[in-house]
Amino acid sequence: MDEKKEKKRGRRSLLRKILLIVGIVLGAVVLFAVGVILWLTITEYRPADRESLEVVQPEGKPDGGNLQAWAPLGEEIKLMTWNVGYGALGDNADFFMDGGSGVYTADEARVRENLDGMFSKMTEVAPDILLVQEIDIDCSRSYGIDETRQLHNVMCDKTGKDYQSVFAYNFKVKYVPYPIPPIGRVNSGIQMLSAYRILSAERVKLPCPFSWPVSVGNLKRCLTIQRIAVEGTGRELVIINLHLEAYDSGEGKIEQTKLLRSVLDEEIGRGNYVIAGGDFNQTFSNVDISKYPIDPDKWQCGTIDVKEFGEHCTFVTDAGKPTCRSLDTVYAGSDKDTFQYYVIDGYIVSDNIEVVSCETLDCGFVCSDHNPVTMTVRLKAVD
Repeated sequence: MDEKKEKKRGRRSLLRKILLIVGIVLGAVVLFAVGVILWLTITEYRPADRESLEVVQPEGKPDGGNLQAWAPLGEEIKLMTWNVGYGALGDNADFFMDGGSGVYTADEARVRENLDGMFSKMTEVAPDILLVQEIDIDCSRSYGIDETRQLHNVMCDKTGKDYQSVFAYNFKVKYVPYPIPPIGRVNSGIQMLSAYRILSAERVKLPCPFSWPVSVGNLKRCLTIQRIAVEGTGRELVIINLHLEAYDSGEGKIEQTKLLRSVLDEEIGRGNYVIAGGDFNQTFSNVDISKYPIDPDKWQCGTIDVKEFGEHCTFVTDAGKPTCRSLDTVYAGSDKDTFQYYVIDGYIVSDNIEVVSCETLDCGFVCSDHNPVTMTVRLKAVD
């Protein structure tokens, strides 16, 4: 009988030890998670509502080199917008936020190959104004490459033009601890290059739809507003670069679009020439996208009602080709006829600007999950 009691006491003692070890491990995990959230909260990127941005000169040319002093009246001005997917969202990639499984979606060699491919197309087009979204400065996912500096140097070296550059963060986190493997360090944003001298540049904070603690590891999106003198008018060409919300439940896109509308109204009310361009993550209601039916099981982009922007704004894109493809699965080797496509990149143009042409360049999504959209305009003479 004593032997049985002793065995029973032994089993209880072992169980207590196991429970103690499990408790210690779980406690350590909880403490670690709390510590990470606390650290991210303390180091969270908290931009002001409006901030001045640095205008970077062409390398080695502190005076700006051969920049044009102003935007011309009546002459063609070429723009290009491209979400470059930080060089890691080529045709080999899927992405976990779109229903795929990828987090680190390219090795370093593929990131550099993607960047070279996109930069080559940009220099071929040689736009006067280039708007870029999802470009990294120092991120784990793109192996610490300063993509903004590379792009600036390549455009100046290969086009025969000098460009000024403006960059603003919209994703700046010391370490994003999810999913598995974690995203890690992120320093990313939007960049504009201009062959016309930039008078000033400003970051405007957009509403963030995420609350704490999700917000500490999430994007802090923005508009950048660049001002360029217009020849002989005393007015400005105002270029707005943007990348609106993607993965919210819808409210974020709505609030960010409202703020964009208020900025446009203010600038147009001053008599300025205004162009907003980039990745809207929404389609325009005046664009026929019936050739790209939406699968309800895939990521959906939402719609901007262009009527809400009034009679002084024109929404411009080219839906003849998709501007974006879904990242739920790898594109290379897929059935292109049944793939999920979107038209979410383009421009808003004030009515004192003539749109000469707009074209989505079909790059086959080889280097990015977006295609570039080019637009040629002329600034009208006004009284």
